[in-house]
Amino acid sequence: MIRLSAVDLSIAAGLIVILAILTVRMQLGMTRSLLVASARTTVQLLLLGLVLREVFAQQRLVWIGLMALVMLLAAGREVMARQERRLGGWWGFGVGTTSMFLSSFAVALLALLAMVGPTPWYDPQYAIPLLGMLLGNTMNGIALALDRLTDSTWEQREMIEQRLMLGSTRGEAIGTIRRASIRSGMIPIVNAMAAAGIVSLPGMMTGQILAGAPPMEAVKYQILIMFLIASGSGFGTVAAVALASRRLFDDRHRLRLDRLRGGRVTSG
Repeated sequence: MIRLSAVDLSIAAGLIVILAILTVRMQLGMTRSLLVASARTTVQLLLLGLVLREVFAQQRLVWIGLMALVMLLAAGREVMARQERRLGGWWGFGVGTTSMFLSSFAVALLALLAMVGPTPWYDPQYAIPLLGMLLGNTMNGIALALDRLTDSTWEQREMIEQRLMLGSTRGEAIGTIRRASIRSGMIPIVNAMAAAGIVSLPGMMTGQILAGAPPMEAVKYQILIMFLIASGSGFGTVAAVALASRRLFDDRHRLRLDRLRGGRVTSG
């Protein structure tokens, strides 16, 4: 594998600086966000590299589990932060985090035990990257789905309440919004699978080829990963929307928008 030097990374960073200057000239209002995101990427990945070096060297389940927990909690926070309106209290953080735990961890465990089969099964060389890809993509799907669910519920609250007054159950009253929200959460991974190999060269496959892996082996791993990500994202999105939509109503099937925070809604 060809090693990159500090000069190589500096050239890539220079492109970001040029882009930032362009955003200033065009008055896009994204300069600070772009530079902060670039700095966060650099710091976070460098720290991750140091942590992974130690985890790979020790190969102890307790450290791998701790790292997986940190990744899960960080993903849960990101899901909550990306929603304009979110469930108040523990639910705002718990719905996304629980859904990702149930889907991503289950799919990753199945892949490690029944498909990839490393020795030991929790080998960090396989477990951490696999879980990271699953969590990252599931996080995006759940965030999009929950944001669509809460926004649509707020915008269509009068229609939902009319359906409830006409005798519909909470599931029937919000059914259309719930289905649309699940579709929104699954669209990114469906588009990624449809374009893979024609429009785009997936990241994992590209990395393996750059590292010297045979192209067909890289292709097989990428197919496996895409299927795992699609199933994890789908199951996680369905679970998150089901939990959140149920929380939007009480036991008497009344719409409870006071349970939302953000935007123009306040918590009661």
